[in-house]
Amino acid sequence: MINYEVTVFTGNLALASTFNNVYITLVGTDGESKRIDLTSWKPSFFRGQVSHFIVSCPKSLGKLVMIKLDKQKRFLQDSWYPAKVEVKSPKNKTYHFPIYHWITDSEVYCFREGTGLWKCTADTLVIRLSTHHSVIAIVPSWDVYAQGIPHCIKGNSIQSLPYDVHFSLTKTAEMKYTAVTGMHQDSLGGDSCIPNQVKNIIFPDFVHKHWKEDSLFGYQFLNALPKNFPVTGDMVSLHGRGSLADEMMKGNIFLLSDGSSYSASENPDNKLMPIAIQLKQKPAKDNPIFLPTDSEYDWLMAKIFVRSADFNFYEVSVHLLRTHLLAEVFTVSLLRNLPMVHPLYKLLMPHTRYTLQINVLARQLLISKTGVLTRYAASGGKGVITILQKSLSSLTYSSLCIPDDIAERGLKDVPNFYYRDDGLKLWEIIFRFVKEILTSYYKTDAEVQKDSELQKWIQDIYEHGFLSQMVKFVTMVIFTCSAQHSAVNSGQVKPSNII
Repeated sequence: MINYEVTVFTGNLALASTFNNVYITLVGTDGESKRIDLTSWKPSFFRGQVSHFIVSCPKSLGKLVMIKLDKQKRFLQDSWYPAKVEVKSPKNKTYHFPIYHWITDSEVYCFREGTGLWKCTADTLVIRLSTHHSVIAIVPSWDVYAQGIPHCIKGNSIQSLPYDVHFSLTKTAEMKYTAVTGMHQDSLGGDSCIPNQVKNIIFPDFVHKHWKEDSLFGYQFLNALPKNFPVTGDMVSLHGRGSLADEMMKGNIFLLSDGSSYSASENPDNKLMPIAIQLKQKPAKDNPIFLPTDSEYDWLMAKIFVRSADFNFYEVSVHLLRTHLLAEVFTVSLLRNLPMVHPLYKLLMPHTRYTLQINVLARQLLISKTGVLTRYAASGGKGVITILQKSLSSLTYSSLCIPDDIAERGLKDVPNFYYRDDGLKLWEIIFRFVKEILTSYYKTDAEVQKDSELQKWIQDIYEHGFLSQMVKFVTMVIFTCSAQHSAVNSGQVKPSNII
């Protein structure tokens, strides 16, 4: 008999243990073993435990390419989270089978050997066996939340999601703690809002002290004027610089137009300063252009309106659409089309963690009929869908790639633009890393074209979301799911609270 040493690692997660019967089948290029009961009469798969077994076969199985795992209930069906399985052959060759997958039922699951392979380089046997689609651990379905916005995973609740994409208990506890402490800090402590109570809100000191100033207003927004914003050179002061037309030609005038219109220029101290505001799109007698020379409170009120409009646009288009919803498209397509051993799966999976559950929660708690945005934000309800539809229709691939986006918007040389400075550095770091990984697996363009799994993944994204060179595209996916989301999410709360 030929003996294979099998080592099973149960994950160190809460509720990862199982008391069910666990069975394994080894699959090689020269055949497969019998289905072996690893449990016998003694449970061996407790949280964090490493369990050792011997699987005997009448002859060598050749090169091991796959294992099959299943568990059958002993008393009650439970869930098991195996982290990985290692198998040592009689020739002392160790094969690694990464799993990291919750097994919650009695189905047979197939897991390929962990060496990163794309389909054209895989063994013929593995290609033939890949019809066992449980090689892809999760195969979620697409759904349409609303017409004209990116498609999403099918599931109206957390319970309907695949168990593998649920928050860990630690993550759940962290989110609940953050929510509770955040509500406590931001509480006004009464039924009405009066000046003394407003002081109890936790603001950053700098924002609290300077929120009325034009320089902070301009800083928070970081190139010709449109016909519906009829600002003239006589109206505005450019802080001792040339005429409005001259400064426009030099590229020193910038326009924000997301409902209201707001124009800004750099002052001698390299600060972006507002020079004119129009609150509605069409010029009219009841739609004046507000200027810094107006009364203090007229100008301040105009800036508050612009900040409020920008907050609504920012949360829905920049934050929700360009990070959360696109990340969901990337994630669902990844889970549907790429097996766990595919190099792109290994590369991208860490950056999509928790995307699906957080988006289900957003649809439940933020943009639903009873959600926070619907109840408390001007863009809530139908407004959210309208903004998403218009934003998606104008979304371009280049706008998701920060080097192209900065260049196209003429922002290469704007001083004190820290998002650009840090973002370009992070993009370059990610790009070099992705290039190093992918060029190890794909040597030519032809190999990229031959990888049918990769092509299906990209096609799925194109059909259900909104494509170029593979390295750049994968960089964009990672940047969107990580650095871009951190940039637009992590620093938003306290500056926005002032509005």
